[in-house]
Amino acid sequence: MNIYQHFRPEEREFIDQVLQWKNYVETQYTPKLTDFLDPREQHILKMIIGENGDVNFQLFGGSLNVERKRALIYPDYLITNEDEFQISLFEINYPTKFVTIEHRQVLGTLMSLGLKRGKFGDILIKDGRIQFFAAKEVIEFIKSNVESIGKAGVKLVETSLGEAISAKELWEENDLTVTSLRLDTVISGIYHISRQKSQTFIQQGLVKVNWALSENPAFHCEISDMISVRGYGRAKIIGIDGKTKKEKWRIIVGKQK
Repeated sequence: MNIYQHFRPEEREFIDQVLQWKNYVETQYTPKLTDFLDPREQHILKMIIGENGDVNFQLFGGSLNVERKRALIYPDYLITNEDEFQISLFEINYPTKFVTIEHRQVLGTLMSLGLKRGKFGDILIKDGRIQFFAAKEVIEFIKSNVESIGKAGVKLVETSLGEAISAKELWEENDLTVTSLRLDTVISGIYHISRQKSQTFIQQGLVKVNWALSENPAFHCEISDMISVRGYGRAKIIGIDGKTKKEKWRIIVGKQK
C-alpha cells in the first residue's frame, strides 16, 4: 500500500518521521515522545498509527482545548499518564499597566532563541495574562535567555499545568457547498468574498494554511487544515462530506468567533 498517496507531496518528510517513530516503538518496545505537533500533523499521525495495532498513541498539549500537542507513541500494553508528556507551563510577568504584549511578539521572541517551533506549545493570552507551554527539555535554556519581549522587560515564572488560562476557543460551525477544494474557492466560501478577491489575498501573502504562508490559489484543502486570512480571522476544515448531485463539495468549517 502506498501510504503517501493519501497525503500531500510536501508532507512526505513528516510521514517518514512518523513511520520511523512507529517502527522504533514496535522494535524497541519503548515509548517515543514527539515535539509539539500542529493539528494537521496530529491528523497525519492518527491516520498512520491508527487505532487498532500493537502501537497506541495519545496527544496532550498541557491543557484542554489547546491546538498544539505532543504525541506519546507507546506499545499497547503500557499505561501512560500526563507527566510522561514532559510539558512545562510558563507565566510571563510584565508591567501590564505600561505595555501590551501580543501573541506574535511572544512567538517571535521564542523563535529568536534558535529553538524549533516544535519545542513550544500554545501561547495563551487572556485579560492581560500571558502563558505558554514548552517542552521540559528546553526550559532551563528558555529561562536563561528570555529577559524581554518587545520593549518590555519580562520575568518567566514556571507554574503548574493546572494554572493554565482556559484556552477554550469558540468555533462557529457551518456547512458549506463549494465548487472545488481549491484554496481560493474555499476561502471565497468561508468568508463570503469573491473568488477574485480571495486570489488577490493569496497573491499578496495575506493567507496562511497550517501556519505557513500559502501563495498557491490551487492548493488542495483537506480535513484539519487551518486557514487564516489577515483581517478576516481563522477557520478550520472540520469535515468533507463528499459531493452533491451537482458535483459540488459539501464541507463543514469552523470559524473562530
